[in-house]
Amino acid sequence: MIRTGEQYRESLRDDRAVWINGERVKDVTRHPSFKPIVDARARIYDMAHDNRLASVMTYTDDETHETNCIGYKLPHTQDDWQAKRRAVDTVMKDLGGVVIRVGDETIGEMWSLYDGQDVLREVDPRFADNIKNHIWKALRSDTFHVSANTDPKGDRSKRPQDQDPDMLLHVVKETDAGIVVRGAKYETAAAYSNQAFVKPTIANWGDDKLSDYAVGFICEMNRPGIKHICRSGFAGRAPARDYPIANKFDEVDTLLIFDNVLIPWEDVLFYRHTRAASFIRGTLHRYSAFPFVLRLLYIADMMIGAALFNVRQTGLDQQQAVREKLALLACYRETINAHMTAAIALAEKSPAGLLMPNQSLLYTGRVHACSKLPEMMHLARELCGGQICVTPDSATFDHPDTKPWMDKFYHVNEYWVAEDRRKLLAFARDLLNSDYAGHRVTFELFAQSPPFAHLNAVYMNFGWNGPLDFVRKAADLSDRVMEQGKKKPA
Repeated sequence: MIRTGEQYRESLRDDRAVWINGERVKDVTRHPSFKPIVDARARIYDMAHDNRLASVMTYTDDETHETNCIGYKLPHTQDDWQAKRRAVDTVMKDLGGVVIRVGDETIGEMWSLYDGQDVLREVDPRFADNIKNHIWKALRSDTFHVSANTDPKGDRSKRPQDQDPDMLLHVVKETDAGIVVRGAKYETAAAYSNQAFVKPTIANWGDDKLSDYAVGFICEMNRPGIKHICRSGFAGRAPARDYPIANKFDEVDTLLIFDNVLIPWEDVLFYRHTRAASFIRGTLHRYSAFPFVLRLLYIADMMIGAALFNVRQTGLDQQQAVREKLALLACYRETINAHMTAAIALAEKSPAGLLMPNQSLLYTGRVHACSKLPEMMHLARELCGGQICVTPDSATFDHPDTKPWMDKFYHVNEYWVAEDRRKLLAFARDLLNSDYAGHRVTFELFAQSPPFAHLNAVYMNFGWNGPLDFVRKAADLSDRVMEQGKKKPA
């Protein structure tokens, strides 16, 4: 079943407990902080029903003959991944901006656990069945699925049991109906999603083989005991004409409180099992990193477009120094593109028989895309110049007393009249120089995991034996040198 946008909106009107700016939200579909991003997600649902776009956004299942979302399709071939990429491209162009947390980039984390069914069976065969059931349920219900990872930090020098135990989400009771959990998680889009895959963060889980902190499950976002405490939104703070990106694409982050929440056994994926927790943390992004990094390609396009328009309007694109900066932005963009393209061209079979992007290329691409983003934004800011911080607001361009002056001094030539230039500078300001722009940089750096974890993923997936064997032969070393560290990832 493919949802419509209105069906998605209706699914959120379930009396969920959401707070923002110190107030309880009655309806997230209408609240000004949430409505723009809810509308964006609803538009994505409606695109699947648009005759012009349906063939890109959906596919027909060979067995059930049902029409399903292409983003949720289990990947078995390179064509599957190419189809997913076309869908993301179509969405970004239709929306005219970048959205990250809309479901297709988090469903892959469930596929990672699907690859670990043998690990889940060590505890209970039901858990392996549960992950398969939930993957198919998400596919067939077209639910908006997110992923809850990050805990409140607490004191990282202490074990969870040596401080407030709720600093890490944990099981407090086991019942015939399921497990009862308490604690908190942070998750973008939780307040306007349908369900979350909740799992441990990068932690020691109490140094206990049967730790209560080593738990993973699926949870509906309106379940009794769930409370959404959201950060202040950027939408509505200032006129949309002056901040066109923040007012359309602010993806609101949530402190998701679990206040003695019952998780039915059919929703439990693993419990008191540190090996399963370690497995999912080590493989969590083997699929989801692809659509996540792919979105940075469109952020790069936004920076290139804003910068190039800005230098062209005043003729600066003819200068060698300016062209060098534009070329660096192009190199950043095309290196992301190359990693994404090569990761699919050299894709690998997963333990469960899925096709996963080449892990070394995927994770090195993520490091490049995320770590270089602040530098590239600064480069684009240089090309846009100081006018993104000194240009008056749209009301000044409209007021009869000031409009003649704004028209005079912001008119460049026959191609660039004042209003187009104002729009470009407002767009560039929101992209590069606003509080929302600063928020976006930090989000991209930490949204999947912190930078050190990005590099560790590279370390764990790079083919070290290739360079080692090359040097062994070139230096005429004995075979013995290859034995040291043989148990390390190769």
